[in-house]
Amino acid sequence: MQRQAQTASLGQRFTGAAAVVVLMLAAPAFAETPAEMVATYRSLADGVLALKQTEKDLVRSILAAAYAHAGVQKERAAKAIAAKDAAGTRSAIEALAAAIAEIATEGDNSVAAVRKTLIDGGHHHNAAGEAQGIYDPGYVIVTRAAKAKLLESSRAIAQTLSSPDAAVLDRELAKIRPVVQELLQPSK
Repeated sequence: MQRQAQTASLGQRFTGAAAVVVLMLAAPAFAETPAEMVATYRSLADGVLALKQTEKDLVRSILAAAYAHAGVQKERAAKAIAAKDAAGTRSAIEALAAAIAEIATEGDNSVAAVRKTLIDGGHHHNAAGEAQGIYDPGYVIVTRAAKAKLLESSRAIAQTLSSPDAAVLDRELAKIRPVVQELLQPSK
């Protein structure tokens, strides 16, 4: 009771921010942060971490869809090459090269715009990896090394436009298969 009276007396001598500081210094210290605050903060942390996992899962889905699309386009190209359908061959090879480039860049331009928004907002999924040069800014799953391999295959496929060859397409897809499989591994 006497401590409360002393604290009140101190608070009356000061005004504004000074009063708050004096009251805080004179008040008894908390033994620990209230359990309700800790529980709320823990819930927030769980939600933030769940969102980070959701981002990984979404990007992995984008990569899987692009890879499936690449397989469809490779089959389409092989059929067009066998049928000597120049327009169909060109269209399928271009689409195949684009699908592999999409894997390399974790999506198309519309996804890149979302990634830019996240980066501009201060969200870097792999900030530590970016600092070490492992990831490009904002990338979630695709490392710089994987990106280089995928883009190399995309270019090699695009170069077959002048002389379409289904064997080259098969060879390039075989080269990237282990890269893509590693990228699609579920998070630990």
